[in-house]
Amino acid sequence: MTGAARRTFQAEMALQYCRSSARLTETILGWSREAVEMGLGAHRTGIFCVGTPSACSGRKRWEEHAPEVAEALRQLAAAPAQQAPTFRTTLASTRLTAQGALKALRAQGVSEEPRPSPSTMAAG
Repeated sequence: MTGAARRTFQAEMALQYCRSSARLTETILGWSREAVEMGLGAHRTGIFCVGTPSACSGRKRWEEHAPEVAEALRQLAAAPAQQAPTFRTTLASTRLTAQGALKALRAQGVSEEPRPSPSTMAAG
């Protein structure tokens, strides 16, 4: 069991065997107190928390929406990239910042819509 179903089960066990105490449930059964508390809250209110993976699944990355912009961005990043002097890794580093990349994309005439924001570039 995962997610809300697991927390519902944990809440039912806490209600039945542990006097509705998340701390006692953690001590006796070894379950996460936070998960039990979330399950007890869902039982009490009827509002179930949905995790990020299930809430955000199915959304395509911006690279899939605009592959030509993604390729232009890869070329921009590859140009000033340099290999580490020890050659112990295949990774290369670049001094290109997100703001600099967006400015270069704007100079190439890429429209505003398919471009990523600086926060998504840093996170991805």
